[in-house]
Amino acid sequence: MTEFLNIYRGGEAAASPAEGQQQMQLWMAWMKELGEKGHLKSVGSPLEKTGKLVSGKHKVVSDGPFAETKDLIGGFTLVMAKDIDEAAELSKGCPIFLTNGAVEVRPILQMNM
Repeated sequence: MTEFLNIYRGGEAAASPAEGQQQMQLWMAWMKELGEKGHLKSVGSPLEKTGKLVSGKHKVVSDGPFAETKDLIGGFTLVMAKDIDEAAELSKGCPIFLTNGAVEVRPILQMNM
């Protein structure tokens, strides 16, 4: 099994606290299912909407992130799958698709130190 990073992008905010609670329950059920099937390495965490960007040779610090709102990264999860095709297939159960969001699936390069 290989590690993959699911990066959650975009998605519309809940219209009410009740809707937000319902969305959270869907996320928790999906994560539980991944865990029960042996695919969940780490639940990960949601990310704040603010941050800093450090860039260039002079290490300039700017307010960020600088993504379009629809591409803003909202959080991440580490999953285990036999290959990227299986990892992508597993991501299809993510509730973010119900709010027009996206999941970027990236293999994690194993480095020997």
